[in-house]
Amino acid sequence: MARNTRKLPSPALHSQRTLRVLGTDISLLEAVRKRASSDLGFKIEFEVLDFPNCQRKAALNPEAYDVYDQCFHNLAIVWFWGALQPIDTAWLSCWSKVSPLTKSGGVDKYASRGFGDAPMNKLYVQPDHSLGAEETQHIAMLPAVHNFDSFGYDTRVFNADCKQRESWGMLFDPRAKGKLALVDEPAIGLFDAALAAEAMGALHFENICNMSPVEIAALFKFLSAKREEGFFRRCWRTGQEAAELFRRGEVAIQSMWSPAYNELGGSAETIKDAVPAEGYRAWHGGLSIARHVTGPTLRMAYEYMDWWLAGWAGAVMARQGYYISVPQAVTEHLSAAEWNYWYDGQEAAEDLLGVDGETVVVRKGARRSGGGYLERARRIALWNTVMDEHNYATRAWIRFVAEVNGKSR
Repeated sequence: MARNTRKLPSPALHSQRTLRVLGTDISLLEAVRKRASSDLGFKIEFEVLDFPNCQRKAALNPEAYDVYDQCFHNLAIVWFWGALQPIDTAWLSCWSKVSPLTKSGGVDKYASRGFGDAPMNKLYVQPDHSLGAEETQHIAMLPAVHNFDSFGYDTRVFNADCKQRESWGMLFDPRAKGKLALVDEPAIGLFDAALAAEAMGALHFENICNMSPVEIAALFKFLSAKREEGFFRRCWRTGQEAAELFRRGEVAIQSMWSPAYNELGGSAETIKDAVPAEGYRAWHGGLSIARHVTGPTLRMAYEYMDWWLAGWAGAVMARQGYYISVPQAVTEHLSAAEWNYWYDGQEAAEDLLGVDGETVVVRKGARRSGGGYLERARRIALWNTVMDEHNYATRAWIRFVAEVNGKSR
């Protein structure tokens, strides 16, 4: 792809403008918005939606935002609808520092690449405007926040003191009956269920992240049977909902996002973040620019993206249990105790505070489930993914969730 020689507009031209960012509560925190606006010198507005609604608005109404903060698997839909523009890496001072997890598919040569929408496969804009892994000067999304998810479970129900082998199959263990919840997102929750079905030997998928219509039908037949058996409590859309389900004792096992563990209150003593033998379901978020953005607003978008990877925001994400694609920049904004716990997998040398700077989210002596960053990143089973048969799977998923949540009311 030919090198872009245009210059970004002068910074002075954007002083009275506003940058509109569309995303989810994974990263669009009020503390982040205030700090970014203060550091960058222009107004920033966040619009926070749940996953399905955020993706829908991004694809169908791109004029309503300037920057899209979401996950790589979304690009299969939002890029396809022509809602975004290529990002010129020559205009990003942070680009050379971005982790090999996205650029080459793994943190090192020992790492499992995993099935599905690995960011590398949708990172670069090809000459024909498609997305692929072949390196070019332009990218579709700047890699930013990411994590390696599994599920949480109540150790009182699953007798974790016996040091049992943790497996995705635990989701459908008889002890979970009536107290199982999944995240309501077909590119996420569906794969938690699929990993569980395969782990327990109920189903086998030729390619778990690109199921055939027959395999999708078999998965939903399995889920329907489990629903009839009374396994499901409900499906949720936000981490706050997930935390509340555990706090109220409504579930014993469920899909879980890292920040939700910080909101468990007294329940935290009995809830464990699993390290499944089959590996993690990974996801990678990032920042894209809407197709209409030009002039001073375009400069603001690039400045905002560089700011995200400069360190401060990454430290905030770390306190939620998330990682950032330029980890070395975070060291200046985390204490030694914080870095050692969140990134290095060491025992917490002191109580660690959360994003608000007041609430203790990690007690002294605790150790992060799964170990350090490299250890966790080497154990990816699959990535959040939009399959070729996504429309079919989504329709089936919506019906399934309606049945689960309708019955749970």
